[in-house]
Order: sequence, then structure tokens, then C-alpha cells
Amino acid sequence: MSNTTPTLTGETPPAAPSAAETRSVEARAARRKAKLRGGGKAVLFHGVTWALGIVMLYPGVWMLLSSFRPSNQIIGEVGLIPRETTLGNFTRAFEGIGGVSFWTFFSNSMILGIGSVVGVCLSCSVAAYAFARIEFPGRKLYFGLMIGTLLLPFHVVIIPQFIMFNELGWTDSYIPLLIGKFLAAEAFFVFLMVQFMRGVPRELDESARIDGAGHGRIYWFIMLPLMRPVLATASIFAFIWSWNDFLAPLIYLRSPDKYPLPLMLRQFSDQTSVSDYGAQMAAAVLALAPVIIFFMLFQRYIVDGVATSGLKG
Repeated sequence: MSNTTPTLTGETPPAAPSAAETRSVEARAARRKAKLRGGGKAVLFHGVTWALGIVMLYPGVWMLLSSFRPSNQIIGEVGLIPRETTLGNFTRAFEGIGGVSFWTFFSNSMILGIGSVVGVCLSCSVAAYAFARIEFPGRKLYFGLMIGTLLLPFHVVIIPQFIMFNELGWTDSYIPLLIGKFLAAEAFFVFLMVQFMRGVPRELDESARIDGAGHGRIYWFIMLPLMRPVLATASIFAFIWSWNDFLAPLIYLRSPDKYPLPLMLRQFSDQTSVSDYGAQMAAAVLALAPVIIFFMLFQRYIVDGVATSGLKG
């Protein structure tokens, strides 16, 4: 007998939903709620990310737009849009300061930057090969001491280094700024390359030794070609750090025609006379442009180099 009872109008009432249909409806409702919650979290995440991005980019954008402001409108102005615009700031920036043109300062920075890259890649890769591939007494001790120098602040060794270089007659030259790069004094880069080499199979070394290759040929023909990602990473960091270095050139250089760009920027601001903030902003933009271009072209090597070397083992 059917359980359906006719109503007074003669119509059959709808059947109650089955358990499977109830579970399906509840599942769809749960998915809709989860989607709404996920959408709300995504909106919140992107909103916070955009807010933080604006906060971080605001000073750079302000500097860029302030390079077009007259000097008397820079101090005290926090808005982005200039009330007046001028290209005279760039004209004065290219003229330089103290009788030294902008391109002289730019060339000095390029010399220091390229010299740092060459020195770091050559010396640190050789030192890293020794630590990673050559067994010698005290290797772990020396490697630990080298890593320990990362904890030593640069300011602690300023005075003894200056006394040493001054006694050698190397002050007011680029030698104190570059000699450490060519002597593997940059422990961070040595560590980065050691971590990379530890991931290279030792079977390659053994095969090369069977063919009669020594450490020199193994380093030059096997390791260096494989180290291109980490060498690119080290080159980028070495170039940017050298390009932005202010303290070391300030200590060792005395002649204005040898100053790099960071010291040039300081010359535009003088508390004892008139400060040309407009030219300073324009020069800062010009000094920042090569670094941004360099980073945009090679930024993928930073990720590849760190991911394949510095974070392993």
C-alpha cells in the first residue's frame, strides 16, 4: 500500500527528500560558505599587500616626482604631485659639483662595482672550492672561523684597517675598497658558493681525476661552468652593495674626483651654506636607475642561485 495520502483537493503532496539529496544540498551550501570565506580572505590578503606595497613604494615615487620640483618646494612637501615642474634639477645634476661632472662620479662607481664583481667571483669561488672539495687539516675549523666573521660588525675593524692601509700608503685610492674582494674576505659569498658545490656530485671530480685532471682543471672546466647561477647571484649582490657603499669611500678617499655617486649625493646637501635638494633628488634618480635596470634584468638569477645553493644542507 502506498504511504501517500490524498489531500482534500485531490493532489498528492511532494515526497520528502531522500538522505542522499539532503547530503548533496548540505555539501553545496558548505562549499558556498567555504568559497565566500576564501574570497573574503583573498580580498583581505590582497588589500593588506597593496597597502604595504604603497607604503614601501611611496618614498621612491616621492623622490622621483620631487626631482622635477623646484628646490624651494621640496622641504616640507609630502604630496606626490608637484605644484610646479622643472628640468633644471637634472641639468645641475649632470653638471656635477665642485668642478667634477656627474659622469666622473658615475665612472668611479662603475669601476668600484665592476671591480667588486670580478674580485668576488674569482677569489670567493677559489676559496669555496678549497673548502668544499679539498681535504686539508683544519678545514672545518677555518670554515667555522670564516663564518664567524659574519657576526663581526664592519665598524669594529675600521680603525685597524685604516691604520694598516694608511701605513701602506694606499689611502686616497681604490685599493682599500677592492683588495678585500680579491682576497676572498667576503664570507657570505664564500658560504653561498660552498653550499652550491656541496650539491655537485663528487663523481664528476673522480671522472676528471681518472682522465688526469688536477684541482685547477676541475675547478676551471667543471665547477665554474656549473656555478653560473650562484656566480650571477654573487655578482648582483656585490655590484649593488658596492654601488650603494657610502662609509668605506668616505673613510679612504680624499680627492673629489675619485668619489663615487653616494659621496656626490652628500655634497649637494650642506648645512653651512645653500643646499640644492632639487639637484640631489635628480642625481639620486640617476644613480638609482642603473641598479634598478641591473636588478630587473638579472633578478631571476637571485632566486635560482639562492634556491640551489644557499638554502641547502
